[in-house]
Amino acid sequence: MLRRAVADHAARERRRLHPPLLHVGWPGGREDVFAVGPDDELDHALRADVVAALVHIARRHAPVSGAVPMLWLTRSGPLEVGDVDLAWLASARAAAAEAGVDLTLVVVTRKGWFDPRTGVRREWKRLRDR
Repeated sequence: MLRRAVADHAARERRRLHPPLLHVGWPGGREDVFAVGPDDELDHALRADVVAALVHIARRHAPVSGAVPMLWLTRSGPLEVGDVDLAWLASARAAAAEAGVDLTLVVVTRKGWFDPRTGVRREWKRLRDR
């Protein structure tokens, strides 16, 4: 599923630099996307509200009743933990605790993905769509 998220991101986003996008749902399936504008300033509480709202919407449209959606943050740059990753991770943890569910958040770039909680990662030099 994460390979699908990387392939979709690489196919959709051709710009070298682009704003981070928060995706909630299932890679290769239904997903909702939240974009932060260049002049938007989000604090922790607002990001947590965004995550909670998107998770609520995604769970209503889940492929299986009670399924918990995945969160992935697409952004430009290297596969290293950045401030924006940690900010969304903290907000996702708060929203998950409030909803009483386990959420998975990974960071996706054009080259691969990583989990900012554990450091687990997968990177491709040349990703081919299967």
